[in-house]
Amino acid sequence: MLSTQLNFMSQGILCTGTLLLPEHVKQAPVIIMAHGFGLIKDVGLPEFAKRFVKAGYAVFSFDYRCFGESEGQPRHWVSPKRHLEDWKAALAFVRTLASVDTQRIVLWGYSFSGGHAIQTAAQDADVSAVILQAPHVSGISSLKGVPFTTLAKLSASGMMDLLGGFVNKPVYRPIFGRVNDVAALATAEAWDGYLSLAPALENWQNKTRARIFLELPLYNPIRYAHKLRMPTLVISGKNDSIIPESAIRGAAQKMPNAQYFMLESNHFELCIGSIFEKNIALQLHFLEQIFSLNKMNKAVA
Repeated sequence: MLSTQLNFMSQGILCTGTLLLPEHVKQAPVIIMAHGFGLIKDVGLPEFAKRFVKAGYAVFSFDYRCFGESEGQPRHWVSPKRHLEDWKAALAFVRTLASVDTQRIVLWGYSFSGGHAIQTAAQDADVSAVILQAPHVSGISSLKGVPFTTLAKLSASGMMDLLGGFVNKPVYRPIFGRVNDVAALATAEAWDGYLSLAPALENWQNKTRARIFLELPLYNPIRYAHKLRMPTLVISGKNDSIIPESAIRGAAQKMPNAQYFMLESNHFELCIGSIFEKNIALQLHFLEQIFSLNKMNKAVA
């Protein structure tokens, strides 16, 4: 596996990505990956990327502006609008690479970035395929389980952040917490789940700009689901308390060319252990169906 750090520009700000290439496949199809709510490319994603590369695919993962190795201030700024701009910039950048097959591009999204992948693909018919893992599809459905008092406190924090932005004093709230904490994600699985993906990291903190809590109810990628005419794989967790399985299934039913699978998993178990193995097997089988990579590998050898 060949690994190279590459930079691209998004809205005038430098973003950093990692390009992984299989050693024995020339001009491989390329999978573009970015993380979900507030996380960075170095946690969780590498396990998926390694399996894709081993199977003969190239992978380009990147950090959003204000996260990880990418530049941008203030840090830890979760924003659908900004993330979608970064996805569009990353896609345009990958299409300039001579080392991959730019006619065979797959968008891969997990959780919040699943929503970004839906909207990005809906606006770009040249994307070959999409893989969605427990994707965010509806702001309202994702907020149904949040107590009203918590929503009120988060919304108030969002207003404070909007005001603080005028004097360069952003207001932050935790991304994840325990049940009843005032945090973006405070379900029973959120605390252990995030810690399983994001252990102590020097360039990551458990916080987000609070203005996201004003944007989140309005972010509904399900509105674009009917435009995904390329092959699409949608995987959900039956016991997901972050994004309801029913909402994901409803979005998949609107996609003209989608395969849908529900695993006995919560939101985070899709990334670990035996459920990860079932999950990645579904994804690799889907890609093989699309690209017939076994035949391609034999031809190269």
